[in-house]
Amino acid sequence: MTDTSVFDHEQEAGFGDYVALLKPRVMSLVVFTALVGLVVAPVHLNPFVAFTAILFIALGGGASGALNMWWDADIDREMRRTQSRVALAGIAVVMLWLSTNAVAAGLLAFTIFFYAVVYTMWLKRATPQNIVIGGAAGAFPPMIGWAAATGGVSLESLLMFALVFVWTPPHFWSLALFVKGDYARAKVPMLTVTHGRDATRKHILGYTLGLALVSLGLGLTSVGGPIYMAAAVVLTTIWLSASFSNCRWPIFSCISGRC
Repeated sequence: MTDTSVFDHEQEAGFGDYVALLKPRVMSLVVFTALVGLVVAPVHLNPFVAFTAILFIALGGGASGALNMWWDADIDREMRRTQSRVALAGIAVVMLWLSTNAVAAGLLAFTIFFYAVVYTMWLKRATPQNIVIGGAAGAFPPMIGWAAATGGVSLESLLMFALVFVWTPPHFWSLALFVKGDYARAKVPMLTVTHGRDATRKHILGYTLGLALVSLGLGLTSVGGPIYMAAAVVLTTIWLSASFSNCRWPIFSCISGRC
């Protein structure tokens, strides 16, 4: 008789495994942006309610990331742990609803669905614009934080969403320029693979211009101010300068789309 004790032991997931599956480093960005949306909202929550809201937003984001890893792994024997991930996502949504309001919970549920299904299962391996559309999932946390405090959506929260949304593609494509071969071997149609480095630099420049407009526009709302505006001007100037310098054609050719 075959001894399966070792195999069975390998299937047991410990607490550390589940923590790793939730992608703590990614959750840190979710926590930060959600906290920003919550803090700058005109309505201030009880500290305990605010803590639980951020906790469940983080758990929801971690659960969607874990589902992403399961789908990409293509390993059937992971199904039992996948069921736990789905349950965690559901718990996060329900608990956020109970602790804050239905609008925040609905946004969190949509974020999980968008990231796990629309991006991971559909777009990631289908189009070089995957990170553009999929980046919307990572842009929702400040809106969720704002909704947790106010119970609604406003121009400020939409602009915070737009800020993260427009920032994601140039941020990710800049990294993808260094690991083009990895995406090619994995057969993921990243822009660097399908259109090459020069086209990717052009797209980075275009989105950086959009980022500058959104960041300055946010500074003109109630959540802005002189400190924010000064930081936005300095940081977008640096990023624009780097984007222009990395484009191998003259500046006006880049702007016209010929670089």
